[in-house]
Amino acid sequence: MNRLTTPFGSYELTRFPEDPRDRLRAWDAADEYLLRHLDSGTGERGPVDLAGAGQITILGDRWGALTTALAAYHPTQITDSYLSRASTAANLDRAGIGTAKSTVRLLTTQDPPPERIDVLLVRVPKSLALLEDQLYRLAPHVHPGTVVVGTGMVKEIHTSTLNLFEKILGPTRTSLAEKKARLIFCTPGATATRGEDPWPVTYKLDQEAGSGAGLTAVNHAGIFCADRLDVGTRFFLQSIPTNTDGARVVDLGCGNGIVGTAVAVADPRAEIVFTDESYQAVASAKATFRANVHRERERADFLVGDGVAMLDPGSVDLILCNPPFHSHQATTDATALRMFAQSRKALRPRGELWVVANRHMGYHTHLRRLFGNSEVVASEPKFVVLRAVKQDRPRDTRPM
Repeated sequence: MNRLTTPFGSYELTRFPEDPRDRLRAWDAADEYLLRHLDSGTGERGPVDLAGAGQITILGDRWGALTTALAAYHPTQITDSYLSRASTAANLDRAGIGTAKSTVRLLTTQDPPPERIDVLLVRVPKSLALLEDQLYRLAPHVHPGTVVVGTGMVKEIHTSTLNLFEKILGPTRTSLAEKKARLIFCTPGATATRGEDPWPVTYKLDQEAGSGAGLTAVNHAGIFCADRLDVGTRFFLQSIPTNTDGARVVDLGCGNGIVGTAVAVADPRAEIVFTDESYQAVASAKATFRANVHRERERADFLVGDGVAMLDPGSVDLILCNPPFHSHQATTDATALRMFAQSRKALRPRGELWVVANRHMGYHTHLRRLFGNSEVVASEPKFVVLRAVKQDRPRDTRPM
């Protein structure tokens, strides 16, 4: 837990799920810079009177730092991340604010945005595609008087970032850098170059995609490799078991859902659970499944949440996972290791976890420690597919 001191108050903030071992803060210099700017009221358009500003929308607040600090102004938060949304709710509760009093409205990137936006604050996301899609979605709801301010670390703001603001909303400029952070100022106005939102993207997998060959993928903006099949998933599709004998199968961290869909096509009796912490990903998985599986009764569930934490213990036969190793800009294996621990709990005895990962992540060691076993199913110079089986008896917890 870390204390963020702002012109609007001082707050104890954490990421979600809270982990005392996590050294990553729930805020950074970009959040601080934006909050200082809003308090000082400096800028080309003069002071921002937040109290009388009207509807304030915060896009992409990573862990709720901006939303918590500005809660007194009744903002609406829009996020693609279940973990970010849960973190925001927890931080608001810790600050004695909460969401039950209609102080703050929490929306997802798949929800309709507010009808009118008077102040738009944008935390620049890692995904340029997600920024593009969301600016297109929000553009009809801003007006010439809307105050638009973006923020991000210098390494996150590129010429392409500024070009999106300019193309979709209006004239754009940046601030000087402070503590390696920068602000973006945009003046909404009529633009002839906006065009149409290009998302979602649909494409067909080629014959080298293993069990996914010939399937149609539907990708909403923001998922990993949103405009094509990533090489790790392509390699995974060449190895995953598809003759599941009617098993309950989880596509964990499902992305566009092509892995779970490949199993569903190969085994119509299989029950597939698609889960991801990204609302864009689960929307993609649902669209991909429906584009390929034509049944009167769809044996599929689509869940947004923290891994498989929402599933009953011992309720799953097979989990297929291509885990992330980034949290926004930070490289970390914390998410993957949490997925593995959750998977062991969710699996039935003799249930299996299959993982594809970059070889250098060394996940075989973690799986062996957690499951008592780990087998290499397939490998190439960059990627490896691992299989771990939940034992019938309690695992040996002695140091390895």
